[in-house]
Amino acid sequence: MPFTLEMARSALAKFDAVVEKQKTYLTDLDSAIGDADHGINMSRGMKRVIEKTSPKEYADFVSLFKDVAMTIMSVVGGSSGPLYGTLFMKIGQKLGTKTEVSVEELADALEDGMKGIMTLGKSQAGDKTMIDSIRPAIEAIRANLGAGDAAALNAAVSAAEQGMADTIPMLARKGRSSYLGERSIGHQDPGATSTCYLITSLRDAAAGS
Repeated sequence: MPFTLEMARSALAKFDAVVEKQKTYLTDLDSAIGDADHGINMSRGMKRVIEKTSPKEYADFVSLFKDVAMTIMSVVGGSSGPLYGTLFMKIGQKLGTKTEVSVEELADALEDGMKGIMTLGKSQAGDKTMIDSIRPAIEAIRANLGAGDAAALNAAVSAAEQGMADTIPMLARKGRSSYLGERSIGHQDPGATSTCYLITSLRDAAAGS
């Protein structure tokens, strides 16, 4: 089952929809340990992404994701803009001028995006960030490819959901939430949550659901 350029566009639309639906929830999560604006910022950013990309034709992944990245970076405030912008830019660069890739290649692109985030944010797994959702998702895809692409993507969503939940007992070590010290414990990370939504959107787009 190839992951196509049209699936990527569908995933962006699905991500926009779920971020809009969960905007208040994401902002509530952020109000506990951040600036109380993650949902608002991501909703505004994804709306602009859809406005920018919907009318255009794209020849390949890299041109699509470059537009997504530049829009996110110009519209989304705080740390989310540069981090999500880097994620999408690196995904596009890895997928390049292709119009369809394997699920394994999609995992490779997600890993490049994750590494870009880790470099920019000087973060690693366990720091209570979006890395804690995306890293287990990538690992789950690779571990389950033998069971088929659909199974691998389903496993990625389950792993991202678990990774998101696992941020609750973590001590935040990066970003504004790290200023709270031990008071950050007991709260789910909003960035890991929105990243889980992205992984789910990719899975749903690939499944045509």
